[in-house]
Amino acid sequence: MARATKLRVVGGKTQVYVTPRPPKHGLEVGAPCPNCGTALAGAYCYACGQKGEEYHRSILQLATDSLHDLLNFDGRFWKTLPALIARPGKLTRDYLDGHRASQIPPFRLFLIVLVVVFFAGSLNLQKYPVNYNVRPESSFIARDPSDRADFKQAFDAMQAKPETRWLADRLQIAWKNPDALTRSMESWAHQFAILLLPIAALMLSLLFVFKRGVHVFDHLIFSMHSLSFQGLLLSGVFLGGLAVPWASWALMFAPVHLFVHMREAYRISTIGTLIRMFLLFTLSSVAFALLMAGLVFVGLATVH
Repeated sequence: MARATKLRVVGGKTQVYVTPRPPKHGLEVGAPCPNCGTALAGAYCYACGQKGEEYHRSILQLATDSLHDLLNFDGRFWKTLPALIARPGKLTRDYLDGHRASQIPPFRLFLIVLVVVFFAGSLNLQKYPVNYNVRPESSFIARDPSDRADFKQAFDAMQAKPETRWLADRLQIAWKNPDALTRSMESWAHQFAILLLPIAALMLSLLFVFKRGVHVFDHLIFSMHSLSFQGLLLSGVFLGGLAVPWASWALMFAPVHLFVHMREAYRISTIGTLIRMFLLFTLSSVAFALLMAGLVFVGLATVH
C-alpha cells in the first residue's frame, strides 16, 4: 500500500502530512475496524483492541505469516535468553508485574525450545540409538522353556477375557513390529510434551495454595520459563553428547536453576524453596510415570 498525502488544519493553518505506511497486510489509518467499525488510528483498534489486519489472502501466505510469527527471532529473543539463564526469577517477576514489551511471549519461547529439544534429541539418537525390543522370545523369560510356557499361558488367559483381550491383541501387534510401536510413541511425544505445562501449573498451585496474591496464571508463566530453561539445558546435553561423553554432568545445573528461579519469582525463603522443590520433585516423578504410561498406552492403541 502506498503512503497517502493528506491535508489537515491546525490552529487555522493548513498542513500537509503523509500517513505512515501500514504494516504488511495491515489496514490503512482511518479504515473501519473489521470488528467494531471504529476508524483505525494505528495498527490496533483503540476501541476493541483487535489488530487492523486484512485476512483475505492465500492459505500459503497465512501459513507463512503464522510460522514467521511463531519463530520470529527478533531482538526480544536475544534479550530474553540471557535473562532466562542468569536471572530467571527476575524475568518471570518482570512479566508478572507487567514489563512484557521487552520479552518474547513465554508460550512462544516454550514452543521454540520444544522444537529444539526434539531436534537435538533426534541427532543424539542417530549417534547413540536405543533399541526397544519387546519380543518375548528374545527376553530372559523365553530362554527357559518352562518360563516360556507360563508366559504363553498368561497371554492366552488375557486373550480369553473380554476386558483384557484388546490389550493382548495390541501387545501381539507390537511384539511382531516393535519399530512401529517406537514410531507411534515418538509421533505422540510432541503432544504429550505440551501436557507438561498444565501439569506443572497444577502442581505449583498445590504447593502455593496458601500463599496470597499468587494465581494459576502466575504458575503457568513460571512453568513456561522454567521448562524452557530445562529444555535448553537438555538440548545442550544432547548436542554436547555428540562431542564429549561427560556432557550429561551439565544436568546438575537443573536443580540449582530451579532453586534460584523459584526463590526469586515467588519471593519465598530458602527453607520454603527447598521444601517445595522436594515436594515438586516427588509430584513430578509420579506425573512423569503416569505420562510415560499414557504414552505407551496411546502408542499401543495407534500402532499398526
